[in-house]
Order: sequence, then C-alpha cells, then structure tokens
Amino acid sequence: MNALRITLQVLLVLTSLLLVPLVLLHKGKGGGLSDMFGGGITSSAGSSGVAERNLNRITVGVALAWTAIIILLGLLERVAD
Repeated sequence: MNALRITLQVLLVLTSLLLVPLVLLHKGKGGGLSDMFGGGITSSAGSSGVAERNLNRITVGVALAWTAIIILLGLLERVAD
C-alpha cells in the first residue's frame, strides 16, 4: 500500500505541474493571463483550429487523470484508517 501511495503522489505532482501550463496555453477570451503573452496578435497568426482542439483534448485528459489520482489517494487514505 505504501508503494502505491508514493506512486500516486508522484503522479499527482507530475500531472499538477503539467496541468498548469496546459491551462495557460489556451486562447484567452479577453483580459486573461494568456493576453499577457502575445494577446495582441491577430487571429490569423494564432493557433489553428486543429491545434486548439488537440490542446483541449490533452488538457481534459490530464485533468481527468489528475482527478482520478486524487480520488484514488482519498480511497487509499480511507482504507488505511
């Protein structure tokens, strides 16, 4: 159980560190943090629709993995007590 808990904690840290830049890479809808890094660029110079969809899919996948890891860690804590 201890090795599983450590593995899940390491995965939680990795997914957390990956999730932050993935969220910040999304195109802003105005006034957000993404506007700070090139928000004034016209839409023709921005990312394509395919790249944006792939970024959305990757972000959702990492977020779901992050959520599942947190739930599993909670279940392990409950079983350990």
